[in-house]
Amino acid sequence: MSANFKVTGRDPFSSARRGTLKTRRGPIETPVFMPVGTQGTVKAVSPRELHELRAQIILGNTYHLFVRPGLDVIRKLGGLHKFMGWDGPILTDSGGFQVFSLAKLRKITPEGVHFQNHLDGTPCFIGPETSMEIQQVLGSDIVMAFDECPPHPCTHEAAAKSLELTLAWEQRCLDWWARQNGGGERPLLFGIVQGSSYADLRAKSARELVAMGWDGYAVGGVSVGEPEREMMQAVEFAVPHLPEDRPRYAMGLGTPPQLVEMVARGIDMFDCVLPTRVARNGTAFTAAGTLNLKNACFTLDAGPIEDGCQCYACAHFSRAYLRHLIKAEEILGLRLITLHNLHFYLNLMAEMRSALEAGTFAAFRREFVGGYRPHQQD
Repeated sequence: MSANFKVTGRDPFSSARRGTLKTRRGPIETPVFMPVGTQGTVKAVSPRELHELRAQIILGNTYHLFVRPGLDVIRKLGGLHKFMGWDGPILTDSGGFQVFSLAKLRKITPEGVHFQNHLDGTPCFIGPETSMEIQQVLGSDIVMAFDECPPHPCTHEAAAKSLELTLAWEQRCLDWWARQNGGGERPLLFGIVQGSSYADLRAKSARELVAMGWDGYAVGGVSVGEPEREMMQAVEFAVPHLPEDRPRYAMGLGTPPQLVEMVARGIDMFDCVLPTRVARNGTAFTAAGTLNLKNACFTLDAGPIEDGCQCYACAHFSRAYLRHLIKAEEILGLRLITLHNLHFYLNLMAEMRSALEAGTFAAFRREFVGGYRPHQQD
C-alpha cells in the first residue's frame, strides 16, 4: 500500500478514479493537469496567476534548465522553486524526450547520451545518474526516470532494444537515489513505461518497473507522431499491469477530449503545451471546440470567449477586443488567451474530479466528448 497516493473514488463504468497524491510541498488532487514551465516559467503567466488559476503543480524541463541557465546558477540561487518564485510542487521530466528530439545531434551509448546542446553546439552528456543529480539540484518534488523515447514508426526489434536500454537506465536511477544519504524527505520517483506501439513490450516494461518499486508510473513515448488510436492503445497496453495504489501519468497529452478519455482509461496526471502554445497563435479552447480569434467573424463580437467561463479574460474582455489585440500583435492578447486556456484545462480537471465524486463521470464523459469539435464553427 502506497503512503503517498490514495484512491478516494471510482467510476463504475470505466477505469477513471479520483485520488490524492501526497508530495513534500503539499497534496495534489487527481485527476490533475500540470501547466508546462519548460524554462522555469509557464509562458506568459506569473506564479501569482498560476495560484489564482488554482494550478496545483507545474512541470519543469531538466534538459532546458541544464543548458540554460545551468545548474550553478540555480544551485546558488536556492533551487528552482526560489529561482522562479513558485512555492507549489514541481515535476521535472528527465531530459529523455528532449534528447530524443535532438536526433541529429546525439549519440546514445549504454552509459547515457552524448549530444550537442541546441543553443551553441557545446558538447554535453546526460545519463541516468546525471539526470537524477540535475533534478536533485533543481529541487524537484516529482522526479522522472531517465529513458530513451523511440521514434514512430519503430520496428519491434528496435523498440525492444530501446526498452532494454531504458530499463537498465531506470534501475540505475533508483540505485543513484539509494546511495544518497542527505537529510530531508526525498522527492517522489516515477518510472516511465516505454515499448512503442507493441502490447508485449508495453506489458514487459510495466511489469519490470513495478518490480523495481517506483512511487508512480508514467506512460511515455506517446504523442510522437502516432495516430490517436495508437496513443490510446499505449495507455491501454500499460495500465492493466500497473498497481492500483500508485499514480499514473500520461506524458505530453493532450487535447481536451483526449484528457477525458485518458482519465476513463485510468490515468491520473497530465501535462501538455497546447494551452499556452495555441494561445500565442490566437486560438482559444471552449467546451464546444477551439476558436481561432483571428477570424474576421469576431470583429464585432461583444461576447466572451466562452459564455459562463469565470476566467479573467472572459469576465472582462470581448472576442472583438481579443481579436484586435492578436491582429495588432499586442502581448496582452496572447496573455489573456493563455490565461483562458489554462483556466479551461484546469477547470476541466476540476469538473472531472467533481463528476467522479458525484458518480456522474460516465454522463460527463459522454456529453463532453460528444459535444467537442476540434474547430468550432462560428
